Amino acid sequence: MAIIAGCFILCIWLVGIPLLTGAVPAFFLERRKQSLSFMWTSGYILTWAVFQLVTVPLVLLHVSQGFVVVVRLFTGISLALAAAGAVLLIRFGKKGALRLALVKGESDRNRQHRIYWGIFLALVLLQLVLAVGMTYQDGDDAYYVAISTLTESSNTLYELMPYSMGATGLDMRHGLAPFPVWIAFLARISGLPTVSVAHVAVPLALIPTTYLIFYQLGRQFFEKKKERLPLFLCFTAILVIFGNYSLYTAENFMLARSRQGKSALGCIVIPMVFLLFFLILDRVEKGQRDQWMLWVLLGAAVTAACLCTTLGTMLMCALLGITGLCSCLVYRRPGLVVKTAACCIPALVYAALYFVVQ
Repeated sequence: MAIIAGCFILCIWLVGIPLLTGAVPAFFLERRKQSLSFMWTSGYILTWAVFQLVTVPLVLLHVSQGFVVVVRLFTGISLALAAAGAVLLIRFGKKGALRLALVKGESDRNRQHRIYWGIFLALVLLQLVLAVGMTYQDGDDAYYVAISTLTESSNTLYELMPYSMGATGLDMRHGLAPFPVWIAFLARISGLPTVSVAHVAVPLALIPTTYLIFYQLGRQFFEKKKERLPLFLCFTAILVIFGNYSLYTAENFMLARSRQGKSALGCIVIPMVFLLFFLILDRVEKGQRDQWMLWVLLGAAVTAACLCTTLGTMLMCALLGITGLCSCLVYRRPGLVVKTAACCIPALVYAALYFVVQ
């Protein structure tokens, strides 16, 4: 019974909480973007951004029983955001303001089209089965999974060395990117072993999240030829399956190393940044006013990237800087550079902390 209850709690925190949290930004967007797929993905970005903002100060301050404080603060904030999202869903869902469909219906519903969707879903299911059934211990697990286990068992935040369990000084490289602490939080809140959460629950949640982002990107690519969307997703899934030609490919991280922050950065956060830029620049191209919530989500994505890995600070600044500059030149909108630079502030702050607190 304890295992069943733990799995149910994990479903709440890996599915329900992100969906309800994502309902908050979805409410402020136009109706065509208010789908459960957008709510799910934006909910994860906001959730990770909040976790980063809650955890890093406690790591730097060496708070006694810091992990207990993280669990309490993050749980309270997450439940508050989820409650706000639930209120918006109940209040405005009745008016049809939100389209409650995981993927929006397409106009073409012929047999061939349904076959393509069936093939894509089968490929995703195959990847989920293989990711769980053929999971193996990666070399980095000696640190990342070990620090998650140690955090959950000792209630400390990067104060013990995972290799020997001896006391250690602040590890700035890992302390500023506490993605393993998020896994430890899931283990604590569910009561399940940390290793099981890392190797089973996290892949089952993050792999579908990746494909939901690519689904939304595909809708942008094939806005006028929606019948090509399932073919695009099938091709993407095939590339992922056969992308394990190196230990360092994004496909390998996605399927075999989902529990590591670098995987979340490369497979979820960076694609989400591209999606947000597509949505922002689509409005610019059509001469519409900027949507402030999209910029808030972009800033949250930068913060979430810092949670995944300290390398995310540099990558986000480079990505946003190049994209913002090119967008300014193409659309002749200097304000794009200013807003993009503002979204880089979280990354710049964490990068500065890395050098100042050493």
